[in-house]
Amino acid sequence: MRFILSLITWYHAETLGTRIMTRLRGVKVGEDEDGNVFYRTRDDSRRWVVYAGEPEASKVSADWHGWLHHTFDENPAEKPLPHKPWEKPHHENLTGTPRAYLPAGSLLREEPVERRDYEAWQPE
Repeated sequence: MRFILSLITWYHAETLGTRIMTRLRGVKVGEDEDGNVFYRTRDDSRRWVVYAGEPEASKVSADWHGWLHHTFDENPAEKPLPHKPWEKPHHENLTGTPRAYLPAGSLLREEPVERRDYEAWQPE
């Protein structure tokens, strides 16, 4: 089923073209903590990621994002970037999912909280 989906869609896994490119020219560089696998060509002219699960660009951490876009050449699996103690761990973008953040006044909350710090404008 996965093979058939890869022939006709791009949003379930890597496409057939990406799979062929990875097998013929790809050199595995590393894997992140989410299971995403990163590849490059032998001459390092192209870099790409094969996502674990649904392809979502926000799943790639800042370290690997910089490597993918040739911002730096060091492989984050071998030489991770130094992190500050105040930095939070990377999480994917949860907008549009059930786990998305909804502020107190959001209409999407099941039980909206009444706001007392806002007074609606009323025309005279």
